[in-house]
Amino acid sequence: MAETRYIENIGRRKTAVARVRITPATKGSFIVNGKELHEYFPVKDLQTVAEEAISKGEVTEKYTITVQVVGGGIHAQAEAIRHGLSRSLVERDEEVKNKLKKLGFLKRDARKVERKKFGLKKARKAPTWSKR
Repeated sequence: MAETRYIENIGRRKTAVARVRITPATKGSFIVNGKELHEYFPVKDLQTVAEEAISKGEVTEKYTITVQVVGGGIHAQAEAIRHGLSRSLVERDEEVKNKLKKLGFLKRDARKVERKKFGLKKARKAPTWSKR
């Protein structure tokens, strides 16, 4: 496999889907939907969530990371990016797999919003019951 070739993986969370591409580079950059990471996620916590796979996985190499993310809210998007990035890093270097697996970054969080049922106000909330 050539060094300049990118690795692409998909990360998901709720209804958010992120296509993550990592390419080895001399200077690292993180681009989400054509914007820098700090522009797309202005909140520091979300930037941290998106970058957690690199920081907590203790990855020493520099990468150009390009992400296309759609659907969901911004928090679900950040977690979808983390999921896809973790998958790509493991494909690139098997040694980080144990660290990322222990942190739970490789597992798809399958929790989604439950649908509303007819006769109820929400998914499970029933209308107020009255005897008379």
